[in-house]
Amino acid sequence: MVGAETGDSLIASLDGKILYPSAHRSHVTYTQHGVTVTDPYRWMEDLDSQETKAFIETQNKITDELMSKFQDRQKFKDRLTELFNFERFGSPSKHGDYYYYFHNSGLQPHNIFYQQDSIKSEPRVFLDPNALETDGTASLKTYSFSRSGKLFAYAISSSGSDWSTIYLKDCNGNKLDDVIEWAKFTQIAFTHDDKGFYYTSYERPDVDAVKAGVETGVNINQRLLYHKIGTPQSEDVLVHLDTEHPRHKMLPAISDDGKYLLLKIMNGGIASMFYVGDLEANDNVIVQGHDWIKLADNFDARHVYLTNDGTLFYFRTNKDAPRYRIVKYDLAKPEEGFIDLIPQSEDVVAGSTVVDGNKLVLISMHDVKDVATVHDLTSGKFLYQIPLPVGTLGNVIGNRESKDFFITFTSYLTPGTIYYYDFGVEEQEKRLAIFREVKIKGFDNTMFETKQIFYQSKDGTKIPMFVTHRKDLVFDGNNPTFLHGYGGFSSSIQAGCSISYIVFMQHFGGVVAVANLRGGGEYGRDWHNAGTVLNKQNVFDDFQYAAKYLINEKYTQPSKLAINGQSNGGLLVAACVNQTPELFGAAVAEVAGLDMLRFHKFTIGHSWQAEYGYPDDNAEEFHNLLKYSPLHNVHKDKPYPAVALFTSDHDDRVVPLHSYKHIAELQYTAGPWTKNPLILRVETKAGHGAGKPLAKRIAETSDKFAFIATAIGATWRD
Repeated sequence: MVGAETGDSLIASLDGKILYPSAHRSHVTYTQHGVTVTDPYRWMEDLDSQETKAFIETQNKITDELMSKFQDRQKFKDRLTELFNFERFGSPSKHGDYYYYFHNSGLQPHNIFYQQDSIKSEPRVFLDPNALETDGTASLKTYSFSRSGKLFAYAISSSGSDWSTIYLKDCNGNKLDDVIEWAKFTQIAFTHDDKGFYYTSYERPDVDAVKAGVETGVNINQRLLYHKIGTPQSEDVLVHLDTEHPRHKMLPAISDDGKYLLLKIMNGGIASMFYVGDLEANDNVIVQGHDWIKLADNFDARHVYLTNDGTLFYFRTNKDAPRYRIVKYDLAKPEEGFIDLIPQSEDVVAGSTVVDGNKLVLISMHDVKDVATVHDLTSGKFLYQIPLPVGTLGNVIGNRESKDFFITFTSYLTPGTIYYYDFGVEEQEKRLAIFREVKIKGFDNTMFETKQIFYQSKDGTKIPMFVTHRKDLVFDGNNPTFLHGYGGFSSSIQAGCSISYIVFMQHFGGVVAVANLRGGGEYGRDWHNAGTVLNKQNVFDDFQYAAKYLINEKYTQPSKLAINGQSNGGLLVAACVNQTPELFGAAVAEVAGLDMLRFHKFTIGHSWQAEYGYPDDNAEEFHNLLKYSPLHNVHKDKPYPAVALFTSDHDDRVVPLHSYKHIAELQYTAGPWTKNPLILRVETKAGHGAGKPLAKRIAETSDKFAFIATAIGATWRD
């Protein structure tokens, strides 16, 4: 088989097959829905045990030794560092009297937050996350300004954990005494009187702060709290706690007029209930037991608040509209329900912002490419399309009080352009201008091209895929190819410029393919549902048929094809390697959920059950999970491609025990059947990915592509 031959160049560099260390296999079993499941590596779920730590240390030694043999690893790292050394800017936003934006001079660990008196004045540092920890492992998790712009709250995470600590400062940069510890998955919502804010948290885990992020206990009973500025956290007011539904998650916000507390409640997935609390009648402080106005009291749809005029609210919703519609809802006339302003169209409405009074700017996605249009908010009338390039558009940065807004554009070959749009300019065609344009020194994008193709999946469904490569590519089936996918949680994987992709294409002659699989949000809720729970196999089929398309169209061949995905995409990669190992030459699964029978028992994993299924409560869903769970489907009758599992010791989103158990099973069951390496890379003082300092990102990416290049026989070209 082709799979038996993959990675020969890698094996040659190792002088033979790896002798993996023997990991203890216990006799743990459990019975579920009539099935007895063996769990020999259950002991690895104790991340703090000496046995687990010894296992990780041994695995990292194997990986470090292997990586040191990759001759192009340092070249890739040096070139990646060189190309990353360019200025990067975020879109400006105005809060109170000042403008703010993020900037990175090139190789700084984290972006720095700057303040300006105007968009043309000299900037000054407002918050520098790089000054918080000498090793760059402290990062900005989220932030919020008060409506007046006088107060700024920001949440800092350590080592990539989802736990964070909230601090405050005023617009002059003076730090306040307030400190909110152990916040998690929170938005910060200031009341308009500047006296306090709402946030969410869980009960503090039974660990020291230094160990935040390495515990695996389930996160339940999230609390909504109100913090009065100038008081200790111990006096924060409980606003909402639903112990009858311990797995609910909440996101608070304040209405544009400051009169209402908006509460989005989720039970996993993207659907939400939507409650409204009357702040005016409660002196801005709502307490437990409040009589909420329930605009949506079940989980059948998603509702995104746009703005309100008194009791008349405007939303973007996918209720009775899988691709979203714009509606209004009057709190004073609840019997009328949602009333259409802009009905659903063939495109997915992915973004919506109200600017300059009643101008509604919509970002709609057509075949995974964005279009920006302007509508009248009150009537829904279409006014015109904004003439932006075809690609991916960022969020509209503006509000009802401003006549202008900023928006970013990017593509696989364009690192980023910030556009400025001014409704105050009388001539419509003169309203759009380039504010900032980023260039990567040493990268000539005219030598490359991106094509969108549509291929048929196993059941005949057409799947879009973007393929990027040099214009002079020879279609001889011999090109090193990198295939990326995700396919879950309604996340749309749109075009974006990746420095690592550029290096792979420039110096390995590589092809980069990104498949827009079912389970994502590219075509709305129906597309998402087609890749969830009992339909999850569709996602794996879509990915495998993307590989087959690339092979059949002579882009590549199995021994030259590498697959990669992160988080849910890591699950995708691991499942596909089990199902069709002969299709791939290398596979890298990052921060992946791999024990799909126990994923819901750790930290926030229970919230994924709407996506994957309820293994404890539903027999059919359990049996479906058992069919594809990577940990439970490793086989010994076929050789595997080169496989690397990347994880982080402080990942408390998808806890690293998934990767520990899976690599042990791979090495035990598949190891004797294949010469290709099956390895684990554990990053220290890092989490699920967000907030990772640039140096760690460069080192990790260099290891990933050096592993891939060696496994698929790609050679460096200067």
